[in-house]
Amino acid sequence: MSFKKRGISRRSVMKTGLAGILATGVSPMMFSRGAWGQEFCNAPTGDTVTLGFNVPLTGAYADEGADELRAFELAVEHLNGEGDGGMIPTFSSDTLTGNGILGKRVEFVTGDTQTQSDAARDSARRMVERDGAVMISGGSSSGVAIAVQGLCQEMGVIFMAALTHSNDTTGKDKRRYGFRHFFNAYQTGVGLGPQLGAAYGPDRRAYHLTADYTWGWTTEESVMAATEAQGWETVETVRTPVGAGDFSQYITPVLNSGADVLILNHYGFDGINSLTQAVQFGLKDRQANGKDFKIVLPLVSDLMAAGAGDAMQEVYGTSNWYWSLQDEGSKAFTASFGAKYGQPPSQAAHTSYVQTLLYADAVERAGTFYPPEVIRALEDYEFDGLGNGPTLYRGSDHQCFKDVYVVQGKAEPSNQFDLLEVVNTASRDSVTYDPAIFGGELGPYDPGMC
Repeated sequence: MSFKKRGISRRSVMKTGLAGILATGVSPMMFSRGAWGQEFCNAPTGDTVTLGFNVPLTGAYADEGADELRAFELAVEHLNGEGDGGMIPTFSSDTLTGNGILGKRVEFVTGDTQTQSDAARDSARRMVERDGAVMISGGSSSGVAIAVQGLCQEMGVIFMAALTHSNDTTGKDKRRYGFRHFFNAYQTGVGLGPQLGAAYGPDRRAYHLTADYTWGWTTEESVMAATEAQGWETVETVRTPVGAGDFSQYITPVLNSGADVLILNHYGFDGINSLTQAVQFGLKDRQANGKDFKIVLPLVSDLMAAGAGDAMQEVYGTSNWYWSLQDEGSKAFTASFGAKYGQPPSQAAHTSYVQTLLYADAVERAGTFYPPEVIRALEDYEFDGLGNGPTLYRGSDHQCFKDVYVVQGKAEPSNQFDLLEVVNTASRDSVTYDPAIFGGELGPYDPGMC
């Protein structure tokens, strides 16, 4: 192991023998499954532990899924003491030593969500029932994340969501067994609205094209509220199917709508295609209402910027993380990922890697794989050194709170990877909100039945 090995502390656990229980005169059946310590779904009994990585390898978000899988593989290497350790040496916690998780070597299985909720649930169920996965991670579609999160709650298996941006994931559809490191649509609005107001002025008329599922709906709602707070008027909102490919029928009506801003609530290949087609229709060169026409892509990644090429130049959006950040954790992860794969990591890769480390760290701090104790170790956990500055995993909704980055496509990229620029940062305090605004109930700690 090439990174510095650290000492590990374990919580001492006292176990009550069966004879002691019977001596009370109470039947053991009166106790919850948790009373038996190791009686839970896929409790590791050998010298290995299996994690399940469920990513979109096909569909509109396949590029993101492929990068997530790269990051998951790298995280497993680092947990097992291989490579340079990545973010383990910069992580504020000192529990991860490169000796697996609780001394068990980490193995993993993978599945293709196909960017479809039903396929994702089926894949996750196979990982739990057939492969013995004790934790599931992955995603890239909020619809997928919500579906898998619900399944994991039922089965008593922790779900460390990867890329999911809908307000609903840690809002009305939150679950005790689900955790999100990625930021959400509300936070995009808080960060992006003031930037758009300052750059384009208050007297703007916006037209929204929106992916027709939970992520698109909540992004449209959040960005609309943020831009109207800047004095903008919303002209029209139009829903588009995920994976549409050809967006010309949706872009043509924009030309005569009276709008002077097009907001594309699209991601992945959909974001690439709708943006490039809007530029091909001449919207960037157009004037409306006496102003230069503008295009906004609220949620953007460097993978999308690479796919969109010149069309991305000077377009604003938000990101959870970007590889050129200069904190020690970001530099360490970017160097480690780049050495292995020959390219910088995307925000999807970053959140996938971090979620894997956070799960492993919570197990180490809890001293057990027993899900309720791991959940409690994650709730209201403060940490640093993983690329976003000081971060809180809030216990009331399992949402991470950290800085949010406003980015813009560079007009003159210096190389094929240097495509976005962080132009502003919305502070953790500014994007923190009352969890009551999105409702929902986390549900019980007691594990389900796998």
